[in-house]
Amino acid sequence: MKNSLRLESALLCAMFVASFGASVYALGPEAILLWPEGAPGAPGTEESDRPSIRIYAPPAEKSNGASVVMCPGGAYAILAYDHEGSQVAQWLNEHGVTGIVLQYRLHPKYRHPAPLNDAQRAILHVRANATMLKLSPTRIGVMGFSAGGHLASTVSTHFDAGQADAQDPIERVSCRPDFSVLCDPVIGLKAEFAHRGSAKNLLGDKADSAELLENLSNDTPVNGQTPPAFLFYTNEDKGVRVENALAYYAGCVKHDVPAELHVYQNGPHGVGLAAGEPGVGQWPDALLAWMKTNGFLFDGQRSEVSGSMTLNGKPLTWGSITLESENPNAPTAWSMVNGGKFSIPAIRGVPVGNCRVTVRDRGGLDPRPSIEKTEIINTLGIVFKVVAAAVQNTFDLNLETKTP
Repeated sequence: MKNSLRLESALLCAMFVASFGASVYALGPEAILLWPEGAPGAPGTEESDRPSIRIYAPPAEKSNGASVVMCPGGAYAILAYDHEGSQVAQWLNEHGVTGIVLQYRLHPKYRHPAPLNDAQRAILHVRANATMLKLSPTRIGVMGFSAGGHLASTVSTHFDAGQADAQDPIERVSCRPDFSVLCDPVIGLKAEFAHRGSAKNLLGDKADSAELLENLSNDTPVNGQTPPAFLFYTNEDKGVRVENALAYYAGCVKHDVPAELHVYQNGPHGVGLAAGEPGVGQWPDALLAWMKTNGFLFDGQRSEVSGSMTLNGKPLTWGSITLESENPNAPTAWSMVNGGKFSIPAIRGVPVGNCRVTVRDRGGLDPRPSIEKTEIINTLGIVFKVVAAAVQNTFDLNLETKTP
């Protein structure tokens, strides 16, 4: 038995536009040249010689000041500008983040370091013009897919603090991104799992240079100054293998760089937002949660908070405490409560200001099953005001269960 479905072309087209949006294939905002007078080393003035950025900004009332410079992939030979650029930028806009899509120089006309210079310049442009753009100069991320992920990881491991006396004011600020988002990234150029095509296109006749391959295998230069990183991959991706992300993540762990890695079972290389895929399609939400947790969606301070917790006059044996800020863009702080004590360090601390408190009892450590347990002790909106980050904040709470 054969099951088939036919749709008239006009109806199919209408459904396609309704599903994906009429602006998906639009070129987007006007291009801003990174070097209006000509890029360094450019032999001509064609579009391919003139690296640029397009700034996708959310509505002013929705903007939280965060921005992400985005590097589409394409093995350093083409740019997947749409599904790894403008579509993702528009998704960021929905969450108040400005997406800045980079058009960088490519093979065969350009080799390293031209793409790196372009990515660094894009970050410099945003940081130097942050006030005019109404963006935070300390919450500028870089995102890259595939070879664009290699470029994003290169700019995350090769940066400087700027030249204070530079004639060009843009060159006076740092080109270090504040965080990186690496999406099925090429990381290694010399290892067994290296993506040889990206290496060849990036380095040309220097693709066999041991020094360059070492320097641009970006798991190698990770150190304590490397910005926090979010990585996602799929195990099904055999074009750019998952070992790339594992190597970069291992470098972050070794040097105590805050990092989060998501490896999904299904999905080929180049999924973009992966809308509709039940596994890897969750990566955008995971990224948003990671950005919020790390404080990249707000400009406020965070403070260390510690304290004690008793239940019916006894220390809460095994529970947790959640402190949720009134600011929806601020991170939510959380800690286990063990033996009646809890402590939240400043690095993942509580936002300064009023926070709603929720305490959960997770049961005792007795091997017998607990028949009566208070799952949530308090959801009544107890508010704890966290003061300046330099002040020691102590929060002690004594709770009692009520009998019916």
